Amino acid sequence: MKYLTLIIALLTFASCKNPNKKSGTLDPSIERRTSGEVRIFVDESFSSVIAGQIAVFKSDYKNAIFKVTLGNEASIIPAFINDSVRLVVLSRMLTHKEDTVFRRRGIAPKTSRFAIDGIALITSNDNVDSNITVSQVIDILKGKSTSGSALVFDNAGSSTLRYFMTLADIKELPSTGVYTLTNNNDVIKYVVDHKNYIGVVGVNWLLAKNGGMNEYIDRVKMMGVKNIEGKRGDDQFYKPIQTNLINGVYPFLRNVYIINCEAKDGLGTGFANWVMSQRGQLIVLKSGLGPHKMMPREFNWKNPN
Repeated sequence: MKYLTLIIALLTFASCKNPNKKSGTLDPSIERRTSGEVRIFVDESFSSVIAGQIAVFKSDYKNAIFKVTLGNEASIIPAFINDSVRLVVLSRMLTHKEDTVFRRRGIAPKTSRFAIDGIALITSNDNVDSNITVSQVIDILKGKSTSGSALVFDNAGSSTLRYFMTLADIKELPSTGVYTLTNNNDVIKYVVDHKNYIGVVGVNWLLAKNGGMNEYIDRVKMMGVKNIEGKRGDDQFYKPIQTNLINGVYPFLRNVYIINCEAKDGLGTGFANWVMSQRGQLIVLKSGLGPHKMMPREFNWKNPN
């Protein structure tokens, strides 16, 4: 009886010393893979798909708190390197120089591609011409086009503009034919009112339900794009619909990465792993983008006998 009393006393003491055992719930102030608080920098082009991922993650894990900062690529990468934020969503991987900065701090960046986005070229519904070739786009970017068409981008620091400047192998924009505004919504509105202008917008942004923009989105159409001869997608004009993103035949594709520079096994690591899971990939598929990998479907075969 004396030993039984001692065991009960020890168990009671251990229960009182457990800081996380409170009415069966976890202490939200303690960070784990499914709880705590994490800050994330997100390229604004992918704000919709990340919002969807976070919403479902939080529905499962109530003690997870996300603080998301949106911005263009040119602003969030320096902030990511110099700030205490350790999670970022981009359309490119870190450069060797950027990667080295973290490794000197004893942090090994973990980069995962979790989605495939397409960059859509949009034009007014009033524009009869709804097809364009990659060569024609490059000519506009180099200032060599004689078609009278012009490209309009969201802003000068965007990942979308960087993608096309790399494609055309240019360091500076021509004096005419290529213009930048403030954001993606401005591009859509501008194209509606200017027939000869082609807007350049990420598919994820077009598919997102942005309040007050449906009226304008209904007045634009996605253009078909034909690739350079000898490259995939050179046989016809393809639009950036989900099937063409997954099959890789649409010319203007870009990967979407989540980069984790968390030095501990916390919520950032848990979320980065989760977007790569079957459930996270299904959310990517539902968003209209191409998932990193197609998950096999499971069939429940019934025995008719």
